[in-house]
Amino acid sequence: MSLADQLRERLDRVLDPELGASIVELGMVGSISVDAQGVAHVEIRLTTVACPLRSQIQRDVEEASLSLEGVDRVDLTMGVLTANQKSTLMQRARRLAQERAPQTSIPLQTPVLMIASGKGGVGKSSITANLAVALAAGGRSIGVLDADIWGFSLSRLLGITGQVEARQGRMIPLERAVGDGRIKLLSMGLLANEDEALLWRGLVVQKAVAQFVEDADWRDIDYLLIDTPPGTGDIAMTLARLLPQMGQLIVTTPSVSAQVVAARAGDFARRSNIRVLGVIENMSGFDCSCGVHHDLFGTGGGLALSETLRVPLLAQITLDPSIAHGGDAGAPAVSLEASDGQLHQLAHRIVTDVAPQHGAIGCTARMLDSLERAVGAVAQSS
Repeated sequence: MSLADQLRERLDRVLDPELGASIVELGMVGSISVDAQGVAHVEIRLTTVACPLRSQIQRDVEEASLSLEGVDRVDLTMGVLTANQKSTLMQRARRLAQERAPQTSIPLQTPVLMIASGKGGVGKSSITANLAVALAAGGRSIGVLDADIWGFSLSRLLGITGQVEARQGRMIPLERAVGDGRIKLLSMGLLANEDEALLWRGLVVQKAVAQFVEDADWRDIDYLLIDTPPGTGDIAMTLARLLPQMGQLIVTTPSVSAQVVAARAGDFARRSNIRVLGVIENMSGFDCSCGVHHDLFGTGGGLALSETLRVPLLAQITLDPSIAHGGDAGAPAVSLEASDGQLHQLAHRIVTDVAPQHGAIGCTARMLDSLERAVGAVAQSS
């Protein structure tokens, strides 16, 4: 198989953010070639020049292309579908929607963010908890799945306790109001005692994670955040199979050793067809009251990792005692942070750049509606 054919096969895994279908299958991919210098020349055809999803599709295409061995750079041309091509896309979208009824209650258009790390102790769960609260504070409904089966901690970090109930055969996540929004949580911390060790492995763990996704009521959420175990393993592969729209955020510390380990998590994600969306550097030094910044755990790890994976460095979160205190009390520190604080800025970047919500942006849906109205008008006039 030629490199160009391999590249088209890799792009077949890139989904239109709105329709949840392959951009290849929808006819949005034009000519493809890879030259002797390792430059991939790819043509992508959008529904409109000013499509607000343009940057997200561009990132996903570049990510998929660069994950192919033999491709070192991407020369991406963004064009526009013709009227006939748009009509064909609409027909394909309808057919795919009928053929691919979702296996879960999570729509393919709902952004799913997998919070991962190369090793433990980097503050991955704290980042997940604070990001969930920051997103919910904006009036959103945020699903949180604690998939760290052995190291579950989000029920404590978020201050959510109680018994998980089942209705009509589905687990009902426990909820907590946050400003005008809500957080819905499922965690082993709600099903097992906090100090109880789970002697699970292999297929048992995979089945438990699958049940949290397939047999839970995740309807009416704007985002789903998934806290995963550190390192690489079966849980990430199970989630990738169940949630093809899932993207990965990698949490690391500034030290070079942590960056090297985290790079393996990114490589594993790409090999498992999980999009790597960006890097979050945690514990990025400490600002003392005297106004001096101290780099307690080294410098440059997050930037080096983002450059290695060719993804953006989304945030550098400094050490703050309130984050630890808030986690112990079940009241994440972001609740007391100013609206322009570092955690709120991370949430803002997620919403506006990394994983925009479906609904406020959709160019494809508007195009399909307009096309349907035009077809209907022609039919009535004839």
